[in-house]
Amino acid sequence: MRIISRKKLKDFWINHADIREPLQAWYADVKKAKWKSPTDIKNVYSNASIITNNRVVFNIKGNKYRLVVAINYGHSIVYIRFIGSHKEYDQVDVSTI
Repeated sequence: MRIISRKKLKDFWINHADIREPLQAWYADVKKAKWKSPTDIKNVYSNASIITNNRVVFNIKGNKYRLVVAINYGHSIVYIRFIGSHKEYDQVDVSTI
């Protein structure tokens, strides 16, 4: 998968050092993935939440952080839409972010 954009992840982990390794691991896994449907994601990330509008929510670092992506399965692109604490996540509309 092509991930847009890694810079968003880097900017976040600069201020939250405890999430650097988990985000780097997630990035490496997704870069190698060949997701064609939400089922492919759930086969690897059973705790991921599949949301409307091709959004997926990943729990990072034991659910301390949430990562929301939008996926274009046809073009194999993952767009980073949000990364933040569980509390910050509660303030966003995941289906439109």
